[in-house]
Amino acid sequence: MITISDTAQAHFVKLLADQPEGTHIRVFVISPGTAQAECGVSYCPPDAVEADDVELPFNGFSAMVDEKSAPFLDDASIDFVTDQLGSQLTLKAPNAKMRKVASDAPLVERIEYIIQSEINPQLASHGGNIMLVEITDDGVAVLQFGGGCNGCSQVDITLKDGIEKQLLDMFPGELTGVRDVTDHQHGEHSYA
Repeated sequence: MITISDTAQAHFVKLLADQPEGTHIRVFVISPGTAQAECGVSYCPPDAVEADDVELPFNGFSAMVDEKSAPFLDDASIDFVTDQLGSQLTLKAPNAKMRKVASDAPLVERIEYIIQSEINPQLASHGGNIMLVEITDDGVAVLQFGGGCNGCSQVDITLKDGIEKQLLDMFPGELTGVRDVTDHQHGEHSYA
């Protein structure tokens, strides 16, 4: 479920040494399965362990995960990186906003998953997002842009060279193209 690098494990062991005995860490997702999902790590003293928690044993401590967060932490990873600017704990949870779907799930669910877990996080850096409107009978994914993407001068490049290429590579033989139905109006919200 969660991979914790050796450097991150050593970091947690060091932090936990200053906590009351029996304290572990808790990894959680706030608002799992939504666009507002956020992941976090906190101390988990013995009296905060819930009966339905999943306990993941590591070297010198355990990571506790509540039952509601668990499915959204598949493929999550925690690392502790040191560079010229200092040290930083990083938590990546690609399935926090949308639960991972099976490879044999309906095409619409698999595309939604890719949009939420891979494409929208990239567009978010520009204040944008996309949503799947429909898949036509001839295999075209119809998308609607929102946020900073609406009215952006680069939207055609983003659609054809980015999103369409990625989706066609991921769903060969299932998708034939991607079309934008957004009424793009340039404004203060647009990323230009």
